[in-house]
Amino acid sequence: MSNKIVIGVAGMPGAGKSIVVEVARKMGFGIVVMGDEIRKETENRNLGPTPENMGKVMLELRQENGPAIVAKRCISRIKSTTKKVVIVDGVRSLYEVDEFQKHLPQFKLLAIHVSPETRFKRLFKRKRSDDPAKWEIFLERDWRELRVGLGSVIASADVMIVNEGKKVDVKKEIQNFLESVMKNIHTNTAN
Repeated sequence: MSNKIVIGVAGMPGAGKSIVVEVARKMGFGIVVMGDEIRKETENRNLGPTPENMGKVMLELRQENGPAIVAKRCISRIKSTTKKVVIVDGVRSLYEVDEFQKHLPQFKLLAIHVSPETRFKRLFKRKRSDDPAKWEIFLERDWRELRVGLGSVIASADVMIVNEGKKVDVKKEIQNFLESVMKNIHTNTAN
């Protein structure tokens, strides 16, 4: 068992999960990025980090090792950090949520939501190697993410933040949420 507070972050690609990570890092929280496991596995299989390869590896890894494999790989990293609060970026399925809840009893789920058009524009601007350059590739990636179970994760989140406005506003909303988590830690440890 772990006494860490773990906040899983879910959202479609381009929704703003990295903003949560950015705010959390500034607040001194631990960060575990689930996509790093997919990137590492893609590299281990001698494949380039394209959207197609990363998606293929994400699906194959789950087919070969079970739907919670990425969460299982992240749990030891979460437990080994010295940080009291850990952000887990990229929760994609209820199997992963169940796995985290089984090993991390103080697990909370935060969803970031944005319209598809806004997400596509952000991803196109971001230009990470696995970001789609065309609308059709963007839609394929969305459907792949939804098939894994991301929509169910977003729908079951403890907290939902809509990220359609200015970055400064969503950062403040995220910070307020994370501060409330910290306040609860201090309240619970004082009792």
